[in-house]
Amino acid sequence: MSETIRIQPISKGAFAPFGDVLDTAGDPDKLINQGLCERYHDRAALDFGPEGRAGVSLFLAQRRMLPLTLDMVERHPEGSQTFIPMTENPFLVIVAPDQGGTPGTPLAFMTRPRQGISLHRGTWHGVLTPLTDPGLFAVIDRIGPGANLQEHWFDTPYTVRS
Repeated sequence: MSETIRIQPISKGAFAPFGDVLDTAGDPDKLINQGLCERYHDRAALDFGPEGRAGVSLFLAQRRMLPLTLDMVERHPEGSQTFIPMTENPFLVIVAPDQGGTPGTPLAFMTRPRQGISLHRGTWHGVLTPLTDPGLFAVIDRIGPGANLQEHWFDTPYTVRS
């Protein structure tokens, strides 16, 4: 029998061990473009290691349905990974703490509309999980040599519910 994980609203504090929440919360850092654009400056710490560089890709992910069976998480040991939705739809983010090289009990977060996330280098996470179509995202991640993907398959899958 699978263990149930309940989805919680994402917050900067709860998500901080895993990465950064990207949004326009709070006051802008400054006005630019002749005062017509608010700049919310430096919202994520990106890390691509000594041999990597930042690359921007587009991902078009298939919509997922709840309840969701979570049987695998992955991580990228050589670089951080940022997901910026290209629609106003929220999406599901699943992360897990590292426990000696394997993932601990996963957590599930729901973003708000117009929010993105940036995962710290080496963070265990579920696959990109839009709950509405289209699941179009700009993704900033590491481009470079070496293996940058580790997968972990759970012996007993989890069930993710709202």
